Amino acid sequence: MTRLKKWAAPFALLLVAAFVVAACSDDGDGGDNGGDGGDGAAATETMETREGSDITLGAFDFGESQILAEIYGQQLEAHGFVVDRSKLQPGSPRDILKPALEAGEVDFVPEYVGTLLTFLGGEPTADGADNRDKAAELFADAGVTVLPAAEEAQDVNAFVITRELSERLGITKVSDLADHAADLKLGGPPECPERQFCLVGLKDVYGVEFGEFVPLDFGPRVTALKEGGIDVALLFSTDAVIATNDWVVLEDDKGLQPAENIAPVIRTALIDEYGDDLVNSINAVTEKLTSESLAEMNAEFQVDQRSAADIAHDWLVENDFITE
Repeated sequence: MTRLKKWAAPFALLLVAAFVVAACSDDGDGGDNGGDGGDGAAATETMETREGSDITLGAFDFGESQILAEIYGQQLEAHGFVVDRSKLQPGSPRDILKPALEAGEVDFVPEYVGTLLTFLGGEPTADGADNRDKAAELFADAGVTVLPAAEEAQDVNAFVITRELSERLGITKVSDLADHAADLKLGGPPECPERQFCLVGLKDVYGVEFGEFVPLDFGPRVTALKEGGIDVALLFSTDAVIATNDWVVLEDDKGLQPAENIAPVIRTALIDEYGDDLVNSINAVTEKLTSESLAEMNAEFQVDQRSAADIAHDWLVENDFITE
């Protein structure tokens, strides 16, 4: 999440929390379930701790990112890797996490391919796999590997309005805003005026110019939309507050937002150190993620107030990565 959340607070991928899977033997050759950790090969107990470098998790400063980090982190721990969570809370923006990855201060971050590619200087499209490949090329020289992206899991920027406003003005897609935006207030992250996927793109792609922009962090943004302090909010497509408030996600009918598939980013030195055991463990989790599961976990975090660690644990159990 830039997925705007992935720019700064997304750039905060909380976020975040942590996740992952792989077989481990004392000598590190992996073997038994290194490539199929998501197909019933649950770890019945934490395996013997591997000798080698700790894996320091990073995340953006929003719940989904924290949950993802926990999912990968707990899976790695279940297979003997030592995980360091000291950098997880409260999460960091991308402009802090990128140099931290390059300097070896953080080893692993769950990323969003469209926003990541933008941040690295590329031009993302609606093709998530292509966004991942281009980001991987740009990050490689810095000693950072972008692993395969989740085909079924992404979280994109979404412009959201109340159902009352949608029905009163007949607004169902972003292009419908053009005739009304001068009388409306948009609430979004502080970096919105400078971002292609926010105010810049709204003007260039849709010809939409709001009467007022209100810079707000996520929580105050939700409150402002509920209470009428703003008319349109930039949220994320898997945010639980959208369904719980019966809000309307405006169709991005001119394709402003890029594909934002989840893709783990890890320092290449750790892959060199641990090899296929590490990569297969991570990839197995990525293959199981879906946008629907992200929305469900976000609801548990935002509405039920459950911890990212507990939500991650339950997801890993339900998907046969670990047992109770």
